[in-house]
Amino acid sequence: MKRQLLALILLCSLLTGCGAKPVTLAPAEDSAPAIAYVPLDDRPDNVERVVYLAESLGYTLLMPEADDYRTRLSGQPLNENGTQSGDRADLYEWVLAQEAAGCDRFILSMDQLLSGGLVNSRSMAAHEVITLSDGTELTELELLESLIQTLAADENNRVWLLESIMRLAPTVGYDHWDLEGYNALRAYGMEGRPVLTGDALSVEAIEADYRLSGSGTLLDPADFDLEQWEVDEYLSARSRKLELSSRMMELVDQPECAQFRVLIGIDDSSEEDSIQKNEIAYLRSLLREGDALLSGVDDLAFKAVAKLYLEETNWSGAKVSVRYYGGMEDQPACAYDYQPLETIVAEHADFFDLTLTSAAEAELSVLVLTQPADETQKAAYYDQLIDDLNDCRQAKQPVILIDAGNGLYGTDFHDALTERTELGWLLSYAGFLDMAIVTGTAVSHGIARYAFLQSGTPTTATESAFAKTLADSVLKDFCYKNVVREDILAFVRNDLAGNPDNFWQPDIDREAILARLESGMEAETAPVIENLEHSNFISADSSRQSYAELGWGSITLGNYRFPWDRAFEISMDIQLGDFTQPHQQFLGIYYR
Repeated sequence: MKRQLLALILLCSLLTGCGAKPVTLAPAEDSAPAIAYVPLDDRPDNVERVVYLAESLGYTLLMPEADDYRTRLSGQPLNENGTQSGDRADLYEWVLAQEAAGCDRFILSMDQLLSGGLVNSRSMAAHEVITLSDGTELTELELLESLIQTLAADENNRVWLLESIMRLAPTVGYDHWDLEGYNALRAYGMEGRPVLTGDALSVEAIEADYRLSGSGTLLDPADFDLEQWEVDEYLSARSRKLELSSRMMELVDQPECAQFRVLIGIDDSSEEDSIQKNEIAYLRSLLREGDALLSGVDDLAFKAVAKLYLEETNWSGAKVSVRYYGGMEDQPACAYDYQPLETIVAEHADFFDLTLTSAAEAELSVLVLTQPADETQKAAYYDQLIDDLNDCRQAKQPVILIDAGNGLYGTDFHDALTERTELGWLLSYAGFLDMAIVTGTAVSHGIARYAFLQSGTPTTATESAFAKTLADSVLKDFCYKNVVREDILAFVRNDLAGNPDNFWQPDIDREAILARLESGMEAETAPVIENLEHSNFISADSSRQSYAELGWGSITLGNYRFPWDRAFEISMDIQLGDFTQPHQQFLGIYYR
């Protein structure tokens, strides 16, 4: 009896974390290398999660004032520049100031610098002059040329230019576009155009084909319930953006720009021979060695930070096993992607110098849950994935986990992961937001972490930043996406008679929405936080000769907010307690 009581006491101690000794890591380096970063906009994937990733690799991220890159939806308070979009003049001058101060690493969103953000780039139908603080006026092309020439003059600079191919339709709730107009323009954009190849690819030829069907006949806007002026405005915005992208590629294709890299993302797309197809082919033909054009836009900064770190640490690649569960890897992960999932994974593997191989020969595994080919087998699909994940855990083979199920598993997959796996042990996880970015998000974070484990210097700051980005991704996907967000959507529509896509049209009780968010997240995050707090994570080992782990400490969430005053995504602050010596299993019972 005494022995059983002692075992019970010990078990309770282990399960509650009692007796786990705190671990003191080295403080952050005072001279951490800095990256000057102009984000796409002010959403979490472009701000705090990029900060976490950079800090997890030992970088300091320098950013301009938030108001200079903020996007405001229709009816919301304007930015200090009197517009809904970012301040291009302030941003240009800020970049030049960082260069003058000696910064030599730059990650710059061209959508922000030239258009005031991603959303505004879809609506600018004409080139607009930019007035600097001293009254100097620059055209957009002049600003672009000056920016590249200035940064190219310092051969020590390492510059990543982030660009996007305009999606098939503008943004609902911005400018004058509503959902009906968005759907009509998206149908117009999805219509096949004459396909151009080889020498026939040019800006002028692409623009000439914008108005033609695949057979070469003129598309009638009325067939898509559109007015002629709506199509004219839409196509003018496409032309402006393509012309700027083309000029950017011409400018960097010079010997003095060898230190520049261009990373182009394909915004919401489709499998069809859409209006994007010639644009994609044309810009792909202009890529230099080291440049890339990949699916996804909101993950561009993740990929640039990770790739910058790999290049600076002389990354030699890794052998990776990719396993799919669900049977739909040969299809796009959602209706807004333009290639099959397995093709997109392969392209990202190539970008990060990964060699695809068998699980037995791999250094790490990428496990991907696809949409279910057979609805009756959903549990079997994710059960097999979880079994393989736990086998990797036993074998100490790191795992990148991608949920590309597009919400078709409801909360069942997340609940099973929480109950049966050690979430905090993952290298990275992605499943939140659009399916087009989950591959780039998960792979960039996972490979960056794997490379850091091999060559980085762990500090309290790097390990905390790593833990925050993993916790942020897991908690938002498991708790907000399919549970709390659905409650918020219903609350805004039914109780407040409002618009969940814009809390200002009509102007509704935003404090009530925030309170609803806080209470919902407090309840839903509890079991996931409990899992994370009793997880271990793979830690960098100073000898580089052996596998090492540390235990997670406490996790506290707070300061919830809706960045664009809409229900689609949230931000939150994450506070972490001290890391500990590894948590232990007892009698085969999981850490909870």
